[in-house]
Amino acid sequence: MPEFRRGGEPRAGVRSFGPVKTLFLLRHAKSDWGTRAHGDHERPLSKRGERAAPAIGRFLATIGQAPERVVTSSAVRARTTVELAAEAGDWDAEIEVTETLYGAAPPGVLERIQGQPDACERVLFAGHEPTWSALASALVGGGRLRFPTAGLARIDFETARWRDADFGAGELVWMVTPKLLAAAGLEGDGA
Repeated sequence: MPEFRRGGEPRAGVRSFGPVKTLFLLRHAKSDWGTRAHGDHERPLSKRGERAAPAIGRFLATIGQAPERVVTSSAVRARTTVELAAEAGDWDAEIEVTETLYGAAPPGVLERIQGQPDACERVLFAGHEPTWSALASALVGGGRLRFPTAGLARIDFETARWRDADFGAGELVWMVTPKLLAAAGLEGDGA
């Protein structure tokens, strides 16, 4: 039973047991700055990034939370992160590649989140800094978050409809990084 404050309103942060939509925010894995890529958009993953992305994919599969749908930035490093994670985790997810997440601001990303099909309960968005830190902070109502490369956050919304996901309405359930997975002896090399 939820705890209540004076006035009969539920206390902030106390979960009810209604429908939930789960959003995963994934920052692309470490990119290779030493390549001859034609601009930032085309920069590939580094060897370290190529090891970190599969670890994230296997982690989600292992805990039974593989996404049903993925929306990724069209930047090479973001697309490759998603491809490697999906392959390693054997995700059976629809993957949408979009240019709108490359250089997007939090309000634009929120609009894309709100447009997700309600039939999907778990959706993963893959993108970039500094947008992901600002977006995650806004979705959970404030605080400072920092997304390292290949950082993954789970944010839940108590709703049956994605259009109800909004700034301040989310709950940060957890955040993991390849370093944390490696320290826990689960996977990765601390990339």
